[in-house]
Amino acid sequence: MIGLPDGGLRAASVVVLALVFVGAGALHFVRPQAFEAIVPPTLPAPRLLVLVSGAAEILGGLGLLVPAVRPWAGWGLVALLVAVFPANVFMATHAERFAGLAPAWALWARLPLQAVLIVWVVWASRP
Repeated sequence: MIGLPDGGLRAASVVVLALVFVGAGALHFVRPQAFEAIVPPTLPAPRLLVLVSGAAEILGGLGLLVPAVRPWAGWGLVALLVAVFPANVFMATHAERFAGLAPAWALWARLPLQAVLIVWVVWASRP
């Protein structure tokens, strides 16, 4: 059975983060082309990177719901968030290519928000 941490805010955070990561990970398989477009061109095998990162998001999100592996899932998601940061930088520095997805200011604002997300995952997944 899924055991949520004591405290309403942490419990809610675990569920919200799990839904966000599982949902985002599933989108990697449903619409891989959208994610391939944000893979920096210097990286090889964009489709493979998209599928691997999608699977990691799904596994990490589900792992947050299992108390025995929650801390490990949290650290795995932190590693994933660090690993995909170059794609976020690529989007911000090539904002004209992604104008249909978001305005340039939002792509730049997303960069520091990655740190906020990392802190949130660490806090929610702690033992």
